Amino acid sequence: MTAPPDNDVLRARGVHYAYGGSPALQGVSLGVRAGEIVSVTGPRGSGKTTLLQCLSGQLRPRDGEVWWGDVPLHRLRRAQRKRLLRDRFGWIGSAPQLVPELTAWENAALPLLLAGAGQRAARSTAREWLHRLDVGDCAARRPAALLQSQRQRVAVARALAASPAVLFADEPAAVLHQQERALVLRTLTAAARSHGITVVLTGHEPGVTLPTVPPGDPYGPVAAGPLLADRLLTLVDGRLHGRTEPDPPTSRDAYGASEGAAGDGAGHADEGAGSGSSDDAEGSEGAACSLSV
Repeated sequence: MTAPPDNDVLRARGVHYAYGGSPALQGVSLGVRAGEIVSVTGPRGSGKTTLLQCLSGQLRPRDGEVWWGDVPLHRLRRAQRKRLLRDRFGWIGSAPQLVPELTAWENAALPLLLAGAGQRAARSTAREWLHRLDVGDCAARRPAALLQSQRQRVAVARALAASPAVLFADEPAAVLHQQERALVLRTLTAAARSHGITVVLTGHEPGVTLPTVPPGDPYGPVAAGPLLADRLLTLVDGRLHGRTEPDPPTSRDAYGASEGAAGDGAGHADEGAGSGSSDDAEGSEGAACSLSV
């Protein structure tokens, strides 16, 4: 068993997963380059969420391999994978999972605080992202006082505030209206580009674009836009279709494509990654894990 090529920060090889004997993923293979935005679309029940959970370490494949840099996620114990999700990955679900006792800025700052950042710096970063997502005036409110769309944007801010190496977004704009969806997707992808964050996201649309608005709409120049993803893949009945391998790296992006992942993540693999995990019985782990922030 060997690690994926250096230009791939994330790679799945022949991944299978099933729930109670019903297959969800059937031999999925996928390579993702550092800084790339990959969109996976498909009908409900096609396995999109399961794929993201396997790639992010929330689920361990029943068969196959998942690598992050030179770290074999499929061989890590559950505690190691949860720590990796907390420290190096970001997760945005289709519904926000906020801590009800915390304010919006405290929810957004939570990953930074858990990572050891000072409260002042964490609060400043969290508030900055809340403002970028147009919910800065909600910073002092608790989730119960927010609209569903506002709570979702707080969840997006929380994921981006920690500057993850890889961001997994499972239908991140599903609960949003068209204009709000445009804002969230534009902010998410722009942040990923500017911070070098690799993104794997899912959705029902055949492609990930900023929504088209009717002619004469005053918000048209803001809402309408180009294709946001570098690659579009389709998942049907647990099988992936499309260009699953990234283009060969150019001289511009070849440097350090997976150095950060391998360097930062390798330390997580030294606590028994190579051994079978007797404490990792996951037959009932199919439900989405908590965000581990």
